[in-house]
Amino acid sequence: MPSTDRRIVLAVTGASGMPYAMATARALAAAPGVETHLIASEAAEKVLAIETGMTVDDLAQGCILHDCHDITAPPASGSWKHDGMIICPCTMKTLASIANGYGEGLLHRAADATLKEGRKLVLVPRETPLGVIHLENMLRAAKAGAVILPACPGFYHEPGGVDALAGFIAGKTLDQLDIPHDLFRRWGD
Repeated sequence: MPSTDRRIVLAVTGASGMPYAMATARALAAAPGVETHLIASEAAEKVLAIETGMTVDDLAQGCILHDCHDITAPPASGSWKHDGMIICPCTMKTLASIANGYGEGLLHRAADATLKEGRKLVLVPRETPLGVIHLENMLRAAKAGAVILPACPGFYHEPGGVDALAGFIAGKTLDQLDIPHDLFRRWGD
C-alpha cells in the first residue's frame, strides 16, 4: 500500500443520492496520499443497488471497507487518528443520531468520536423539503462542530450531466478537508 499523508473516513447511508457517494469515493481514492476508510450502512447497500446497479464492493474500490456493525473497527475510537469524516449522503436518521448523541453501530459511533475529538465532520444531507425537526437537528449538529453541506449543486460551472453535478458536491466536500481536486471549474477561473 502506498504511503499516506492523510486518513479520511467516508460513510454512506441510505439516502437517495448515490452518485454523490460514488463521486466522493472515486475522488478520495484518486487523491494522492489519502487513505480512505469506508463505512456503508445496510440501507446504503440497497439504495446503491437501486440507483446505480453497483455494490458496496464496487464503491469500495481503493478504500478500506469496514463492516457497519463492527464497533471494534478503528474508526469507532477517538484514539484512532484520522483527518476528517464525510457522511455522503446523510439520512435524516443519521443526522438525528449525530445531533442527539445516539450511537448505534460503527457509522454513528465514528461520527460521535470525530466530533468529540474536534475533528472535521462533513454531513451531506439529501432530503427535500426539510421539516422543522430536520432543521433543528442540522443546527444542533452544526453547533457540535459538524459542517452541514447540503447536496445542492451549483450551475455556474455549466455541468454537462449527472456526473458533473455529483462531482461538484464531491469537490465542495473535499474542499472542507483541504483535499486538492479538479472536479469542477471554480468561480472566476
